[in-house]
Amino acid sequence: TRPRRGSEIEGVHYHFRTMREFERLRDSDALLEWAEVHGNCYATPREPAELALSEGRDMLFDIDWQGAQQLKELKARLKRRAEDQEAVIETRLKNARNEIEHWKEYDFVIVNDDLDRAFAEVRGIVVAERLRRDRRPGLFDFVSGLLDEKTG
Repeated sequence: TRPRRGSEIEGVHYHFRTMREFERLRDSDALLEWAEVHGNCYATPREPAELALSEGRDMLFDIDWQGAQQLKELKARLKRRAEDQEAVIETRLKNARNEIEHWKEYDFVIVNDDLDRAFAEVRGIVVAERLRRDRRPGLFDFVSGLLDEKTG
């Protein structure tokens, strides 16, 4: 629901919506998840996410989280970008600190300070998630068949 920045392209970086459009999508259950971040609403549309999952494709959700030691870098990056007002920058920094306080609530935490290591960790998560019972089509029938076989 935030205004599009000059460097962003509709449909490439985000799908920008008015608050009224967002509320209509939220209220019609068209969103898989949504959250208010830095005073704006962000969401994942349900239909494309469920389609990807039904096709057996992996979904990776990037949740904005900054380590305490990286708050200064975040502030510097926001100022260098020079597309946000000072009040917006301060709100983002305050919200980043609040997100840090909830780090124990995440299923997985990857600190992206070494790209190769972070990539390997993401791959490990994807492999593990693919092995979950509910992500294995045909597993129930396979195991049932094994249990139904008569021993010779």
